[in-house]
Amino acid sequence: MCGITGWISFDRDLRGERATLDAMTETMACRGPDDRGIWTEGPAALGHRRLAIIDLPGGRQPMTAVTEQGTVALVYSGETYNFTELRRELAARGHHFTTASDTEVVLRGYLEWGEGVAERLNGMYAFALWDGRRDKLVMVRDRMGIKPFYYYPTPDGVLFGSEPKAVLANPLARRRVSLDGLREVFALVKTPGHAVWDGMHEVEPGTVVTVDRSGLRRHVYWALETREHTDDRATTIARVRELLDDIVRRQLVSDVPRCTLLSGGLDSSAMTALAARQLAESDETVRSFAVDFVGQADHFVADELRGTPDTPYVHDVARAARTDHRDIVLDSHTLADPEVRAHMIRARDLPLGFGDMDSSLYLLFRAIREHSTVALSGESADEVFGGYLQFFDERARRGETFPWLVRYAEHFGDDAGVLRPELDTALDLPAYVRDSHADAVAAVQRLDGESDFEYRMRQICHQHLTRFVRVLLDRKDRASMAVGLEVRVPFCDHRLVEYVYNTPWALKSFDGREKSLLREASADLLPQSVYDRVKSPYPSTQDPKYAATLQEHVKDILAAPGHPVFELLDRDRVHALAHRETPQTTQAARRGLERTLDLALWMDLYTPELALD
Repeated sequence: MCGITGWISFDRDLRGERATLDAMTETMACRGPDDRGIWTEGPAALGHRRLAIIDLPGGRQPMTAVTEQGTVALVYSGETYNFTELRRELAARGHHFTTASDTEVVLRGYLEWGEGVAERLNGMYAFALWDGRRDKLVMVRDRMGIKPFYYYPTPDGVLFGSEPKAVLANPLARRRVSLDGLREVFALVKTPGHAVWDGMHEVEPGTVVTVDRSGLRRHVYWALETREHTDDRATTIARVRELLDDIVRRQLVSDVPRCTLLSGGLDSSAMTALAARQLAESDETVRSFAVDFVGQADHFVADELRGTPDTPYVHDVARAARTDHRDIVLDSHTLADPEVRAHMIRARDLPLGFGDMDSSLYLLFRAIREHSTVALSGESADEVFGGYLQFFDERARRGETFPWLVRYAEHFGDDAGVLRPELDTALDLPAYVRDSHADAVAAVQRLDGESDFEYRMRQICHQHLTRFVRVLLDRKDRASMAVGLEVRVPFCDHRLVEYVYNTPWALKSFDGREKSLLREASADLLPQSVYDRVKSPYPSTQDPKYAATLQEHVKDILAAPGHPVFELLDRDRVHALAHRETPQTTQAARRGLERTLDLALWMDLYTPELALD
């Protein structure tokens, strides 16, 4: 998997900047605990931290290829699932390989096809190549944005890294956040290319960014395109199953122990059962892991969002698929531990306020890492197949805002109750969301002859696949890589995404339920209980002790005179939340507490320079 970073400076020789490059590289130590590497040549300096997955002895980086015209050096993060086929093709074209790694396939692929290598890769990746033949940097990100990638233009070049922290470790990068950056934090819209930190940008999914002495250029090599779907229902279901079989088989390839994340929902259950069936062919047993909370099954209270606890369904799947299963059971004290919260803030570089959903994910991954290095996840199936409540909500279907925001505050709370009123006014989040939504709608191509309703559902699907899913993919990547665990996401395979995206909504929901195509494509794999189960999101604790502990932590912040968090938050409003006596068992009720603690820790850890005018 790995973490990458680098610095291009056309006006200096970076061989004298080893200390700075070391500092940038070491911020990625969690992403790559197994090895580190540095490479410099004139205006280029590349750093790499490695999590060894494929070809453990042979995949060291930075990896170089020396040609008569100059050296090409690569730092690569991710996995290329079709590297075996590409290796055969490149060998037939005369390329010689010295390792068995997918990294060398990408390097040799660039030598053969240039920037066009991106179009040939199936996988999740972020990589940078310094092409010494042309004094050019090439940065490439995977189609769905599974792997993060950031860059920061400088007067004579660029800084880059897997995460903002790598870029911010260079003194040329200013730790400044303006109102526009804060809007991105509070609005939950994930604007493509936006990185929150002033001057910093994302390499957008499906994009190649090149930097040379003449400047910076972007090229989109992949985007969701509208195409006519001509397959009938039976053919569509069969094609989905065929794709899933191939995708899971490819993503099980690993030279280190792997497992699956199992929630008892349709997505993870289908993926786990399919993995178990495939591994059984070689007499292997799949490991599976699930998160749970102390007392959750006994004291669970159903609501509109979560109608059932996960554990009974998890165990049904584990028994049916004969997995080697473990529940990771967490208590409220551990979930609320400030050190755990600090780990997630450092991992994400931002205070995004997901609270126990972030903490439990980090703790789950930390526990899994003791047994496995690679995990397959059911993430993104809801976006691909149409699994969320908002896909069926008439208010969301009217298209006045992003569909997930229509009832977001009801389920997860909002920040208006803690923000300083003058900041709330300056941010003008409704206008920011409205403009962002208009941009998102404008990007959707309409199929000739498509009905108004089908076009509207296409827009909703497109927004989930190009905006919403990126929030969740980034969250999962950061939480997993913070403990050196590689999480793979089979449902993000671009072939599956393209095919299902262009399937009409009437076919995606042919039985009136969510994810109809996935349910039928995996029906033979699933226990009846899971086949019949209604979608339930990632779990959240209902223990009032958790909220009570948060209140005590917020009181500590209130007791600190002049804490910078109150540049953003209203002290009186925060005080009222910290002293509220009503038991708070839902995420919505705890939102203000979580946001206060996240923002306070972020400001302590990152000391951002806030520009609030």
